Amino acid sequence: MRVINFNAGPAGLPLPALERAQKEMCDFEGTGMGILEHSHRGKAYEAVHDEAMSLLREMLSIPDSYEVLFLQGGASQQFAVVPMNLLPVGKSADYVITGGWSEKALEEAARLGTVRTAANTKADGVFRRVPTQAELDLDPNAAYVHVTSNNTLFGTQWAAFPDVTAPLVCDMSSDILGRRIDVSKFTLIYAGAQKNIGPSGVTIVIVKKDAVASARKDIPVVFRYETFAKAKSLYNTPPTFGIYLMRNVLAYWKEQGGIDAVQSRNEKKAKVLYDALDASSDYFSAPVEKGSRSAMNVVFRTPSEELDKQFVKTAASAGMVGLAGHRSTGGVRASLYNAVSVEDVERLVELMERFRKG
Repeated sequence: MRVINFNAGPAGLPLPALERAQKEMCDFEGTGMGILEHSHRGKAYEAVHDEAMSLLREMLSIPDSYEVLFLQGGASQQFAVVPMNLLPVGKSADYVITGGWSEKALEEAARLGTVRTAANTKADGVFRRVPTQAELDLDPNAAYVHVTSNNTLFGTQWAAFPDVTAPLVCDMSSDILGRRIDVSKFTLIYAGAQKNIGPSGVTIVIVKKDAVASARKDIPVVFRYETFAKAKSLYNTPPTFGIYLMRNVLAYWKEQGGIDAVQSRNEKKAKVLYDALDASSDYFSAPVEKGSRSAMNVVFRTPSEELDKQFVKTAASAGMVGLAGHRSTGGVRASLYNAVSVEDVERLVELMERFRKG
């Protein structure tokens, strides 16, 4: 029996997408071999590759003026690759710090060029909110402004993205495909696929074509966005199985009603859990300010660290895994990625009520 998977990533995937892969594992579309064995230069894989790109464009309404790239190295590699491409000598970039991953992005960019902290909401060692527009100290001449849309560690999320005059770059790893976004607001979006879109190993970059054309050329060829844009992400061997499984996931969500249906479902899940937390605030504490609460990663605590651990253990016994908070923060964290159902969250809430009553 499959468990209810609340892991923060790699996360659960829709069962029909996995079952499709299971069926095609040894013989993909009558070719006599599985997709794992196909050449990335062959027609069978090329069709999958193209379909995955097309589905992502459709689901996110990506304009034709943007490139879609399938890369490797994770979002952490993009912490370096973004400034390598978009931060020229003599310019600086603004970074908005709202969690651990944006801190790491800033640190990496600082090794490659000049950066500024446009805002930092850390207080007493933790992040409980994203900044208001008025708090942003933005350089209108910055090469770009970098934000992290959702913070897995601390459970904060931008409900609306900031207004900026410089190009906007966003690490969208943990909420991409979780809600409708206006891609045209961004110059570049990057994301690891392993939360909502597919397995680990695929990194998605959505970038304006003019930004690709004007990017730096004095960096290694393998780190240039232009290299992969010209080669349709086939400059070298891509993570073929990861892209194939991503195709399956995207096709499944399209069948379920597309991005609007996904967003509606995610909003309902988050409301169920946050309503339960607010109704039992004498026992469960949710530290994030309400205007900054994440619909993807809900963090909370019981009255003690010992009870936090006991709750996680009790949940695991009930078939609910992945509820321990990040090792750097502790507590409890329920990641409500797309594959988690409303019924899954309702079962969690029922367990919370039983646990609270002892």
